[in-house]
Amino acid sequence: MDTTANNSFDALPWDGPAVGLLDLDAFFASVEQLDHPEWRGKPVIVGGSADKRGVVSTASYEARPFGVHSAMPSYQAKRLCPQAIWTRGNYPRYREMSDKVMGYILDETPLVEQVSIDEAFFDVTPGRYSHESPVAICQRIQARVAELGITCSIGLGVNKTVAKIASERQKPRGLTVVLPGLEASFLAPLPVRSLSGIGGATEERLTELGIRTLGELARQDPEEMRRSFGVAGPRMVERAAGRERSVVRAADAPEEVKSVSNERTFAHDLTREDELKAAIGHVSELVGRRLRRKGLTGSQVTLKLKYDYQHTHTAQRQLKEPTDDERVIARMAERLLDGLWREGTPVRLVGVAVSHFDGAVPAQLELFSEEESVDEPGLERRDRRSLAVAADEVKARFGAGALKYGRDLRFEDEVSGTLHTGRADVT
Repeated sequence: MDTTANNSFDALPWDGPAVGLLDLDAFFASVEQLDHPEWRGKPVIVGGSADKRGVVSTASYEARPFGVHSAMPSYQAKRLCPQAIWTRGNYPRYREMSDKVMGYILDETPLVEQVSIDEAFFDVTPGRYSHESPVAICQRIQARVAELGITCSIGLGVNKTVAKIASERQKPRGLTVVLPGLEASFLAPLPVRSLSGIGGATEERLTELGIRTLGELARQDPEEMRRSFGVAGPRMVERAAGRERSVVRAADAPEEVKSVSNERTFAHDLTREDELKAAIGHVSELVGRRLRRKGLTGSQVTLKLKYDYQHTHTAQRQLKEPTDDERVIARMAERLLDGLWREGTPVRLVGVAVSHFDGAVPAQLELFSEEESVDEPGLERRDRRSLAVAADEVKARFGAGALKYGRDLRFEDEVSGTLHTGRADVT
């Protein structure tokens, strides 16, 4: 069972780890209502343009009864709630508010792991940094957030899985506590889709096996699950039973970056090769800039094309050596077009990602011929990189719009304007 916190829980002993998950309620929309008092109590949608194929980033709680939710196509949200107030949002303002909230958590514990602009895990295990009740700490954080004029929901349990699911039980401004020892009974009746990482395909496969709840999943033989789901099988069983052992990374610990990416949704379909290549160059420049800012070079390039809301295709290939040069990245991404796209096929979204940052290039690279190298003479590469670094400095000082390539101007009015709540550049 899950237990909603009240003042009496302060006196209950907490034996073992205590992990919380703070989730800011309808964050972008809540900040907009805070900054625009006349919008309070009205449906507010933060998202990209309905006329430019935007997507809803956040919908206020007043908009949700109409069926509007995040990640919904903007045109659909506009149809469901035509009276809603729309805004593209103010990301610097959201970041400012997010930083304040994260500071409140850091006042309680240095073990804070921010997973997106509006969500963070934190460790308040008694005896580690405080002898106070974990519940009392959560209540204090929640009260301080409310003083900002926004609200948050918190889930508290013995690990990340329990905390995440608990945080979603009561919104807005909910505090759901799963006391140590009650995690298995709390999780058991929930559908398997409640477990993060279980998507539609995995849920379908589990249903075929007669597994519909987390309790049923927890009773499975780990080795049998391994045969059906690979290494993820035993892990699912462990998490469904509430036996996961979580580590919350300290706020100042180095961030493990798996990929750096960017993508753009365009107001009108791209159907010609020159349009696709220009879009790839535009997005690759954004990726290269982020790579240099993070001091990373990667050796795997992934191209993502979205034809409509249901159909997305990706392809990837290795470079001969790691790079942060957007021109090298773009040229490799262009080569991936042949396997993904045919002239005339409409494309609504283009994404580029770079990964494999450990410097190791997989052995299968040798399968590609020397002619496939996108490298150029060393002097030219160094000169080009120096120019890119100089451009980075100009943009950092005067804003991203201070310096633009022709391809950027081409797409200036063609993107949807959608903001993302997660870390779009780091996954």
